[in-house]
Amino acid sequence: MEYRKDDIVTVVIEDMGIDGEGIGKIDGFIFFVKDAVIGDEIEAKIMKVKKGYAYAKLTNIITPSSDRTNPRCQYHKQCGGCQIQALNYEKQLLFKTNKVKNNLQRIGGFSSALLEEIMEPIVGMDSPGQEPYRYRNKAQFPIGVDKNGKIITGFYAGRTHVIVPNTECALGAEENKRILEAVVRYMNENKITAYNEATGKGLVRHVLIRKGFATGELMTCVIINGDTLPHQDKLIAALSKIDGMTSICVSINKEQTNVIMGKSCHAIWGTDSITDVIGDVRFSISPLSFYQVNPIQTETLYRLALEYAGLTGNETVCDLYCGIGTISLFMAGRAKKVYGIEVVEQAIEDARKNAEHNGIGNAEFYVGKAEELLPKLYEENGLYADVICVDPPRKGCDAQCLATMVKMAPKRIVYVSCDSATLARDLKDLCANGYKLERICPVDMFPQTVHVETIVGLQRQEM
Repeated sequence: MEYRKDDIVTVVIEDMGIDGEGIGKIDGFIFFVKDAVIGDEIEAKIMKVKKGYAYAKLTNIITPSSDRTNPRCQYHKQCGGCQIQALNYEKQLLFKTNKVKNNLQRIGGFSSALLEEIMEPIVGMDSPGQEPYRYRNKAQFPIGVDKNGKIITGFYAGRTHVIVPNTECALGAEENKRILEAVVRYMNENKITAYNEATGKGLVRHVLIRKGFATGELMTCVIINGDTLPHQDKLIAALSKIDGMTSICVSINKEQTNVIMGKSCHAIWGTDSITDVIGDVRFSISPLSFYQVNPIQTETLYRLALEYAGLTGNETVCDLYCGIGTISLFMAGRAKKVYGIEVVEQAIEDARKNAEHNGIGNAEFYVGKAEELLPKLYEENGLYADVICVDPPRKGCDAQCLATMVKMAPKRIVYVSCDSATLARDLKDLCANGYKLERICPVDMFPQTVHVETIVGLQRQEM
């Protein structure tokens, strides 16, 4: 049968793709349907037809899957954030486990038998007293106007820059709603304009909110397309009344860009950072700091990293892409010496402060790109490491960085990844150059989404 755009089809969803879309077949022809889950019998409207497959939009659920659940957020279909909120949590964990396993097999070339042997069960947010909601300690909300000129804030609809008005994200801290309402009210009362991406005009672009879950401290950072925030005393008066508010900052970003934060931030009230605690380490977090968004699962992840590193107190550790020193300082208590490398200067300043505030004297931090600085420290300064820990961005490790790691020949490598596809690619390289996979464990840092963190322990083979 030949399918055309706007045709309505009835299909049973048999699988899910890497972005959480449902996958069904009719006589071998494949349909990808957003918001459908395995086991659903649905009607869908075809949006785009390709050779052998089509993309379709869910229009009606004829028979819901036994794995379907009622999403907590009414905007989950429009918003691009929670792709699998309609899937029950047990099946979400299975989906993520299979995603990691499939990437390691397909891209990394690792056998199913090996993965069956060394892959540990995914760590989810399903322990007693936990729930897979309200876990995010950071959120960035765009500010704009609707078609009637009313100021709105919320999240971008999937794959667009169209704002879905919503101050009640089910993943974020409960305080977010009150903070956002205060910002919008201040803008309305003081005739403060919202930024327009198309024209480059308007003042307020985004609002960044951070929370220290262990301390209860809150930070609000307003990103503006200008030099000053008019009548800022009015905003300060409103925000400072909110329990836990510790820092109110402004970030200046006058570039016509999709980058949210400006290059610098300054406090207009309170401190220029907030604090949080992971394990026994207290961290100072500034607006530009990279800090894992799920503090509950972060502690689990870092304890696994410490376990995989196998530290006895005599090792030198090199932590690449170290951010504000979270893993570095977590490992410093068990290591002889830790070196951290990070490209963001503000993050390294925070890392040094964090080391000092925690009385940690065996951690040293350097600013620079890992792929450029690591070879220099190794070749010119003779840097040696018993253990190298890497926690790169989604694109994975740079080839030069991987090559230098292999030259340094640490006994163990601990790889923390937020993208199992680039992880699989990098593991294939390391295992072709003297390393063996020892342990793998997915950690669900991002419930209700398709994203999953994975931690891997590698051991140097005797040559």
